[in-house]
Amino acid sequence: MINDSSFRQKQSAMEKSSYHDSKILLRIDFVFSTSIEMTIYLFIYSKMKLTFNLKFLLIFLAIFVVEILIAKYLHDAYIRPFGGDILVVVLIYAFLRIFLETNYKKLALGVLVFSFIIECLQGLHYVNWFGLQDNRFWSIVLGTYFTVYDLLAYFVGYLICLLFKD
Repeated sequence: MINDSSFRQKQSAMEKSSYHDSKILLRIDFVFSTSIEMTIYLFIYSKMKLTFNLKFLLIFLAIFVVEILIAKYLHDAYIRPFGGDILVVVLIYAFLRIFLETNYKKLALGVLVFSFIIECLQGLHYVNWFGLQDNRFWSIVLGTYFTVYDLLAYFVGYLICLLFKD
């Protein structure tokens, strides 16, 4: 025989969980749909052309190796958090330049804005939205906390991106 009150409690808990899950899904959908809309806008209005650029592939690979070495072997208070954040902006920029021929200033600004958005989402604990807070790899890759110093590092990375005029 099923206890009616415990059944109602479980059903109520499931409905609340379902409501919470749907809120998370709406947030995730908003983030991804906004990103897709921004990408479409960039392709349509920025006169981007698909290409392949070996120079930026080599830059990307070099920075990627440096980022891995920093993450694996460097555990200081300056280079890993600040230098790594500077390089990640340049890394994203170089990756996009491998495949896109476009105005380098607009692309660098787009990477900066993207980085700022991700940093602000860290302040909202977006890793928890995806249920990845216990996954060490994704917590490191996506970031788990907001700091103004990261915004400064991203801006320095943006300034470095502006040096790549070609």
